[in-house]
Amino acid sequence: MSAPRIAAPLAALAALSLLAGCSAADDSPEAEDQSIVFWTPQTTPERLAAQEEVAAAFTEKTGIEVEVVPMAGADQDQALVTGAASGDVPDVILHASTQTGAWSSQGLLDTQAATAAVDALGPDTFNANALEAVTIDGQISAVPSDGWSHVIAYRTDLLEQAGVDVPTSVEELADAATTVKEELGITGLAFGTQAGTASATEGIQSLFQSAGCELVTDGEVTIDSDACTEAAEQFLALRNSSTAGDFDVTSARAAYMNGDAAMLLFSTHILDELAGLDPATPATCPDCAATPTFLADNTGFITVLGEEPRQYGAVLGYGIPTGANTAAAQQYIEYVLDEGYADTLGVATEGRVPLRNGTADDPEAFAAAWGELGIGPAHDRTSAEIYGDEFVDGMSEGINSIYLWGMGTDDATLAGLVFSQGVLANQIEQLYNGSSPADVTAAMKAAVEEVQAGL
Repeated sequence: MSAPRIAAPLAALAALSLLAGCSAADDSPEAEDQSIVFWTPQTTPERLAAQEEVAAAFTEKTGIEVEVVPMAGADQDQALVTGAASGDVPDVILHASTQTGAWSSQGLLDTQAATAAVDALGPDTFNANALEAVTIDGQISAVPSDGWSHVIAYRTDLLEQAGVDVPTSVEELADAATTVKEELGITGLAFGTQAGTASATEGIQSLFQSAGCELVTDGEVTIDSDACTEAAEQFLALRNSSTAGDFDVTSARAAYMNGDAAMLLFSTHILDELAGLDPATPATCPDCAATPTFLADNTGFITVLGEEPRQYGAVLGYGIPTGANTAAAQQYIEYVLDEGYADTLGVATEGRVPLRNGTADDPEAFAAAWGELGIGPAHDRTSAEIYGDEFVDGMSEGINSIYLWGMGTDDATLAGLVFSQGVLANQIEQLYNGSSPADVTAAMKAAVEEVQAGL
């Protein structure tokens, strides 16, 4: 979604670490001649180098060598199964919460080791929703690390011109987007709507769940509920607020960056781009040439929607495979989530919002510190500096409201398949072609039940 990020350690953040039993002493005999293998999906050269620096600092402290292995999430699945069969597994894997459930059900994760790491750091210091996302059958199966959430960027000047207030719900968002199109003749909300695409899959889940729609509850598919049917109606209004047809992720971002859209549904990866810090994705609005910070200066962010927000996003966590060097693996995880946490998040600040909020003594330490990490390729400005402390507080609220359909329940597998197969996005074109929202959600239910029958 954005250019590679380079870690930007902040000396002030190191002082936040309390080292709550995180690491063995330098001369600990248990640490002698130990080593671990760490798989990471952060695979670009810059991000890999930054992670290797964190690993080197851990080695210097503990004597435990770390081999950092870049491996995309799609490759981790088969590699772990193959390794488990041969008895050759890595010791720590950074992975998505959707993988946690699948691996745990196959007995590939050491839940006792993950629980021990969470207990050492303090369960209450973690994002409660993220912890729920990695809790499978009542067992903590991985240790939450970081993630990103959807935000809605909006042009403060354009909403004022259109005479609309900042939306606080999906219904208000749909009304505001419609009014912007009618009053200003530009797109109200730019977001992924192209039927059958991954962009639409994200857009549907993000807005539907923010509207209170639940895909499945206790095994019963509920995508045809009243809340979901109303969400479909609002989704259509938002889609129709476009003056440029259907968007994918790239074209939606371009519309906002060009000044052709008043609002944009996107991930936190947009933060540096709006501020003109990413040469690969420059701001191209009419006023941006003279004032590169024009968009950032005139952009506000909606980080939660609704009274009980359920923000779409991603949860990454550290898993310890069955058969791993658990003692050393736990030490490493506890290090990168405490003393090394700032440098770990700085690997890609915009996409690595902390899921451990703070420490027992300072519950919001890491959430606040994230705002002081540099963003953009050069890491020379922070989100707090650009967007203000109120934005950082809002981001903390947003990431602590992170939610994915089925997470932490027996329905997680079904929800994951529905998402990965684009089941709902394949049905959404009916809505565009005039079918009623009720008929469309009924068709969605039938499609989801078909997937469910194959489990």
